[in-house]
Amino acid sequence: MWVEVKLETEALHADALADALLACGAISASVEDAHAGTDLETPQFGEPDGTANSPPTPLWDRSRVIALFEPTADLRARIAKAACVSDASEILLTEIAEQDWVRLTQSQFEPICINDQLWIVPSWHVAPNAEAINLVLDPGLAFGTGSHPTTFLCLDWLTQIDLRNQTVLDYGCGSGILAIAAARLGAGAVLGVDIDPNALIAAKDNAANNCVDLQLRHSAKPLAETFDIVVANILTNPLCVLAPLLVQRIAAGGCIALSGVLEMQAEQVIAAYAPYLPLKIGATRDAWVRLEGTQC
Repeated sequence: MWVEVKLETEALHADALADALLACGAISASVEDAHAGTDLETPQFGEPDGTANSPPTPLWDRSRVIALFEPTADLRARIAKAACVSDASEILLTEIAEQDWVRLTQSQFEPICINDQLWIVPSWHVAPNAEAINLVLDPGLAFGTGSHPTTFLCLDWLTQIDLRNQTVLDYGCGSGILAIAAARLGAGAVLGVDIDPNALIAAKDNAANNCVDLQLRHSAKPLAETFDIVVANILTNPLCVLAPLLVQRIAAGGCIALSGVLEMQAEQVIAAYAPYLPLKIGATRDAWVRLEGTQC
C-alpha cells in the first residue's frame, strides 16, 4: 500500500514544495498544472517565432505537487510541517494499492485502428491486421501514442496523401509517431523537430523499432529547408506563434495540416495563418479539429 499526496501552491513555490516532500520521505514528487484538463490549463511552450529573441517558457499560475509516500500514522502532520501548511485539510491523501504496475500500464494500451491501412500496435501485442502498416509504438515520456483524437486526425490525413518520395516535416514530433507513419507510408525524407530532448530520444528509439530512418532536430537549431508536407500536432497558442515559421517551411505546391486545436479555437488559428496561407477545417473528432492548407 502507498499513499499519494496532492497539494496546490503558487508556481513559484512548486519546486521548493516538491523538494520539501522528498526531504520528509516521499519516494517521488512531480509538479503539474493545477488546472490541467480544464479550460484554464496553461500550455507550456517556448518555440522560436522566427525572431532572434524567443519568449521564455511561461509557468502556470497554480501548480499541483503530487508525491508518493509509504503509509505512516503521522503522515498528514509530517507533510503539513514539511510543506508549511497551516490547514492540514488542504492536503489530499489517497491510498493506492500495490499492483503489478507494468501489467497495469500495458493493459491500458490496446492496438489502435486508424483506418484499414494503418494501425498503432504496442510491442507486447500481436498486430490484429498483418496486411496493414503496423506502427510499433510503446507509451513513453513523449506525447503521441495514437490514442488522442489530434494524433488520430493527423495520422488519418497522412494516409490520404500520396507520400511516395515526398519530403515531410513533423514539427513538435513528440514520440515520432507522425514522422514514422510518414516514412512507413513511403515518404522520401522525414525530419522530426521538437523542443523536448526526451521527445527526440523517444522518437529515435521508436524509429529504430519500426526500422525507419528519421532526421531529428531540436527546435533551437536553425530550420531553413522547405518540405512537400508539413504536419504539426501541438496546441493552439504555439501554433499561432509558429505561423510564419511553419508556412515558410512549405515548398511551392506543398500542403500543411495542423492539429491540437479545439473546434472553438479553429477560427483563432485560421486568423493567425490568414496573412500567410488560407486554412480550412479538414476533419473533426471528439471536439478537436484538423486544419489544412496548400501553398500556392
